[in-house]
Amino acid sequence: MERTGCDDAGAVFVWDLLVRILHWSLAAGFFGAYLTEDWETVHVWMGYAVLAIVGVRVVWGFIGTRHARFADFVYPPSVVRAYLKDVSRIRHRRYLGHNPAGGYMILALLAFVTLTGVTGLALYAAEDQAGPLAGWVATGWSEGLEEVHEFLANFTLFLVAIHVIGVVVESVMHKDNLVRAMWTGCKRRGDDGA
Repeated sequence: MERTGCDDAGAVFVWDLLVRILHWSLAAGFFGAYLTEDWETVHVWMGYAVLAIVGVRVVWGFIGTRHARFADFVYPPSVVRAYLKDVSRIRHRRYLGHNPAGGYMILALLAFVTLTGVTGLALYAAEDQAGPLAGWVATGWSEGLEEVHEFLANFTLFLVAIHVIGVVVESVMHKDNLVRAMWTGCKRRGDDGA
């Protein structure tokens, strides 16, 4: 799955094809589900797709290529705090893969997308007695579940906005086009050759 080299001589291959497909599919699936809440069948199927994408990404986070693995970008909280402190001073280090704050954002997004999906499944079961949780969720829970599901979807949207801001800041600070890198898999080679 790992490709060696990139078209640009000053670039190095970072994100494999599966990571990139999952990233953009998750973004499209989340926004698709968010925008189709009034079309229940489409909304439900988009939710199923999003949960499946998260499941594959979590597995790939343990068995995937170097920069896809959680071990490559999940740092201790002290490292994240130090990184954010350096960001506030506009002197933070460049990372070839995800930076420490980006790693925590990935975990947060995966967690909140999952919680949004699971509460959606529970709501579907409570309101329509349908889906994989049908018969497991009391119909009286539908109003509370709807509020929780809506809150989680909106909070996830907030996290997405913070993620995009982080991508823009990182791209400007280090003169890297991170959106392009997530399309091509290639990033500018670091000053240290990595």
